[in-house]
Amino acid sequence: MVGLLGQTCFISKDEPKDVKATLLDEHWINAMQEELVQFEKNEVWELVPRPDDHNVIGTKWIFKNKFDEYENITRNKARLVVQGHTQIEGVDLDENFFPVARLEAIRLLICLACLLKFKPYQMDVKSAFLNGIVQEEVYVEQPKGFVDPSNLGHVYRLKKALYGLKQAPRAWYERLTIFLLKNEYTRGRVDNTLFIKK
Repeated sequence: MVGLLGQTCFISKDEPKDVKATLLDEHWINAMQEELVQFEKNEVWELVPRPDDHNVIGTKWIFKNKFDEYENITRNKARLVVQGHTQIEGVDLDENFFPVARLEAIRLLICLACLLKFKPYQMDVKSAFLNGIVQEEVYVEQPKGFVDPSNLGHVYRLKKALYGLKQAPRAWYERLTIFLLKNEYTRGRVDNTLFIKK
């Protein structure tokens, strides 16, 4: 009980709709900074002068409260996304196809787990898309509320994918595939999203 009360003191109850509202609330500012720290850790981008010959994609903050099983707010989550709907095919992206797990493969895996009495586990890769390497030259605006005052005319050149980028799922899939194959997993012949280690 004391832990829950203490934790509640460090979160905001309201979900803001725009950046102006968040910049008045230290809890949301902390959530945005936490997101940008992940960008730094993953070396997602680099600040460069605005190019004349490339499209620069806008960015947008999305704000959500995270809840526990009792509907208590446990934390504030800020996510910076790119406005992928403004991407220009052939300029910002060459290919955005990515494989999706076939429902039949998932059902078969669950059946086998039951039959062989395996205990299935699931996992989540924190900030997964931020690990996918971008092959194309993509530029995004500096995020609202966090514009570098000494580099007002600059934008970020992406090294890794961001949420909202049309090629983000493909970039993550390629990065994950390389990791799994290096670690002696075999890719399925029928379903490219199924990897097996014997």
